[in-house]
Amino acid sequence: MAVRVTKDAERQIRGGHPWVFEQSIESGTPATGLVDRPDTGDLAVIFDHDRKFLAIGLFDPDSPIRIKILHAGRPKTINAGFWEERLSTAIQLRQPLHDDVATSAYRLVNGENDGLPGLIVDRYNSWLVVKLYSAAWFPHLTSIAVALGHLLKAEDGAGPGLVLRLSRNVAQGETFGASDGMVIQLAATSTGDNHLEEVTVGPDSSAPPDSPTKVDFVENSLSFEANLLRGQKTGHFLDQRDNRRLVSTLTRGRRVLDVFSCTGGFTLAAAAGGATSVHAIDQAPLAIETLLANVARNQSIPSVQQCTITTSTTDAFEEMERLAADGQQFDLIIVDPPSFAQKQADISRAQRAYRRLTSLALALLAPDGILVQSSCSSRLSADRFFDGVHEAARLNGYDLRAFNTTEHALDHPATFPQGSYLKAIFARPKKL
Repeated sequence: MAVRVTKDAERQIRGGHPWVFEQSIESGTPATGLVDRPDTGDLAVIFDHDRKFLAIGLFDPDSPIRIKILHAGRPKTINAGFWEERLSTAIQLRQPLHDDVATSAYRLVNGENDGLPGLIVDRYNSWLVVKLYSAAWFPHLTSIAVALGHLLKAEDGAGPGLVLRLSRNVAQGETFGASDGMVIQLAATSTGDNHLEEVTVGPDSSAPPDSPTKVDFVENSLSFEANLLRGQKTGHFLDQRDNRRLVSTLTRGRRVLDVFSCTGGFTLAAAAGGATSVHAIDQAPLAIETLLANVARNQSIPSVQQCTITTSTTDAFEEMERLAADGQQFDLIIVDPPSFAQKQADISRAQRAYRRLTSLALALLAPDGILVQSSCSSRLSADRFFDGVHEAARLNGYDLRAFNTTEHALDHPATFPQGSYLKAIFARPKKL
């Protein structure tokens, strides 16, 4: 499929942007009547206004992002060698994490930021979770699975088990026979050059003996389990690993509140760091269930054993208000909510929610306490988020003295503006 785009889109592509929106396509689409409707996942070759090759990407007819750019610059063939080269580069970037014996779960492929738009691959020990944010990947899934199996078999001596997860919008469309939670098992047979030949896709019963419903891994020397089939995202929020390590250095002797605790990454980090108590809040029963299982897994660590851990399975805003009404106070409060801005129109509402969380946290914070607040909303820049938190603090009579701000970890690179989503502020609020 040959495509021409607007001059502005040409500039964006040359600048490294990985998306071409529907309204940026000038020709080569059904709207112009020039071609039949292309299929999902077809390769779209983009030419500039001088009819020279500009880029090549995956066509997604049901997404406002019509083309996901795979390569720009000089012409390149998209084949098995391309997938393997692109995945190999991503794997090599994470080599320090692979070599870190204290951590066995991390992101292998971060979508657009690793040159594979809409494709996420997370590693949990010998398991991989492949998550699709675009249906354009379905026709190429076998090639991706074979390349991953080949690269990781060569690296570790054994091919991994793969779990397929689908984003909500992808799961609601045509899935080409695949389903969320499907296990993709790489065949053991190989040719003389160690290249895996076959991929079989089947129901959960075809999974390797260790079930993907409870996969063991370690993070910062703490033991966790993840439900790769039903857990949020791919089973664990891997992007906060470095922030959890920072939190563990701040909690000795402190009472900690973990808001939006999910499966307990921050709760365990706080306990391992010497917190006297942690109260965790999350409205998802499965998340709290997994949190408690993770706490139980680490009882051999004296600081975890000595820490009093309580949970509330309820709405975080309501629970924070209840705790404040009861006169509760905490020495360190972690506020790590889900994204409040799924689309551009949500930004104002998201900013109000972040400010309200800051206000609620300050009402619960003991004198000389520490506030850790983060955002994973890509539509809200780090500057706007930090400014909003500072403003909320001032309105509540506090000077928010930040001593650290963080963004993306090694395995979650951000290579274009919309790819930058994670930010966190560590502060010691003082009364004005």
